Amino acid sequence: MTGEMLELINEGVTNIICAQPFACLPNHIVGKGVIKRIRHDHLDANIVAIDYDPGASEVNQLNRIKLMLSTAQKKLKK
Repeated sequence: MTGEMLELINEGVTNIICAQPFACLPNHIVGKGVIKRIRHDHLDANIVAIDYDPGASEVNQLNRIKLMLSTAQKKLKK
């Protein structure tokens, strides 16, 4: 997933939602660790990881997506 994020950023897509199943251990370990580095190396990157599982709060998921979109709009205005 992180390689795909870098590919998107290099193509000009800087707003990324990384939707992942809760039990996706490789992405929880590697992906979340690498997202921090991607944000450091690409200051325009706006990435949010959203965990999806039956016990996840839909309100929390939607709020995190809305926050990401709000950040994207602020960056667009600059």
